[in-house]
Amino acid sequence: MTFRTVSFLQEKQRSTGADMAEAMLLTDDAFAESYSEKEGPATKLVWRNVILMVLLHLGAVYGLFIVTSASKLTLLWSAVCFMVSALGVTAGAHRLWSHRSYKAKLPLRIFLAVANSMAFQNDIFEWARDHRAHHKFSETNADPHNATRGFFFAHIGWLLVRKHPDVIEKGAKLDLSDLKADGVVMFQRRHYKLSILVMCFLFPTLVPWYLWGEDFWVAYFVPGLLRYTVVLNATWLVNSAAHMWGMRPYDSSINPRENRFVAFSAVGEGFHNYHHTFPYDYAASEFGSRLNITKGFIDLMCFFGLAKDCKKVSPDTVMARVQRTGDGSHKSG
Repeated sequence: MTFRTVSFLQEKQRSTGADMAEAMLLTDDAFAESYSEKEGPATKLVWRNVILMVLLHLGAVYGLFIVTSASKLTLLWSAVCFMVSALGVTAGAHRLWSHRSYKAKLPLRIFLAVANSMAFQNDIFEWARDHRAHHKFSETNADPHNATRGFFFAHIGWLLVRKHPDVIEKGAKLDLSDLKADGVVMFQRRHYKLSILVMCFLFPTLVPWYLWGEDFWVAYFVPGLLRYTVVLNATWLVNSAAHMWGMRPYDSSINPRENRFVAFSAVGEGFHNYHHTFPYDYAASEFGSRLNITKGFIDLMCFFGLAKDCKKVSPDTVMARVQRTGDGSHKSG
């Protein structure tokens, strides 16, 4: 397992050739101070998305009512599907492809792409593009889920309306050459509709129905719709709750917060003030694997030789930032 315990600026200064090109790509994680917001058109609902989200959540509520009818094996299978789906987002679309905070070999990249399809939160290319825009233009009109527009918008509303023109304009200008050059990312993008049908709906449903005789509709509504909806809302809490409630020990000038409930529900993504301060850190947290299953998973993949070059911020850099811009709530360990 290899870790680069250096600050981003130190890394850029010491990079040459291909390393310098990679470091320049990472600037898409940094907030664009020069961005000037534009007024956009009135919010326009996308009624297809509204109807689908209502139906999905109604299906999840029904799944809650019949969850006691599911066998223990089906409940265990639901938990496995939840974890695989979550890692497809957190370890895959987020920390690997959006932030390039570590490197993964082909078998791991394939697994994470498959897991990402099980999560069904847009394909990796689109997810990473929007997430880079979120960091670069955080909480402005060019941020896809701008939290200054309220909890509901940041949580789910942004998916129910047309994108602000600035989101489209600024997103189109981001350097996405690394994603376009990744065969796994582009293969998933080309076959995304089929992959989500199979991995998000058919596979979670058919395994318990076929292998241990679970009722088909229980299998569809519990490890299928209910599990999918829980993963969605756990991810959305990072955009909403973690931008509104919690401490800001690293940078008090930004809205992202440290939120332990979100960290628990989103398998490690709730240490959000740290993450927006140091977006290139593979752990997305100062405190290791505590409430951070994703970090533990990446460490395990490093142990097996499937991942490497995990970027980590040095303790000195963290403490310097805490003292310079933190809100005074920082606690070591």
